[in-house]
Amino acid sequence: MADIETKFSQNQPLKTQKKFIGAQIFLRIVVIAASFASTWLMLTNKQTIDIGGFVLDANYSYSPEFKFLSYANIVVGAFSFLSLLFLVLVGRRSSNPTYYFILFLHDLALMSLVLGGCAAATVIGSLGKYGNSHTGWMQICDHFGKFCKRATTSVTFSYLSLVCLLILTITSASKSRQIQV
Repeated sequence: MADIETKFSQNQPLKTQKKFIGAQIFLRIVVIAASFASTWLMLTNKQTIDIGGFVLDANYSYSPEFKFLSYANIVVGAFSFLSLLFLVLVGRRSSNPTYYFILFLHDLALMSLVLGGCAAATVIGSLGKYGNSHTGWMQICDHFGKFCKRATTSVTFSYLSLVCLLILTITSASKSRQIQV
């Protein structure tokens, strides 16, 4: 009976470690996919309309906030891929809390970057959708519907990436505080 209990207690940390690594890998893959989907949607976002003989066009590159979101998502996707490789290489060998502290700092920096991009793009998107009557800025989404829908979808993918990075940050911080047995 005691032999079974010791065997169970020895395997439990290994199973927990495998589940933790599996969840980390899954969330990092979601971050990579969401950030690159957001980038692709934003970089290909443009629309041209004709209003009374005037040809007007909307392009992501006209807004520094949309460019910042795109570049932030490129950086987040690339560095998340590198962290995925790091996790796969290190996760198999050791459960050293120092490695998880490095991942915590990494995830925190990426989360902060994507948070800034999401905030900036959300503000500009809100301004485009609702305008600002106090400053005389008109809404444009009633004319550029396709452009606004793609921008909204892009920002939504960025927020998905942000939530996954938040979960990764919390779990990495928790794991880095555990005492190595």
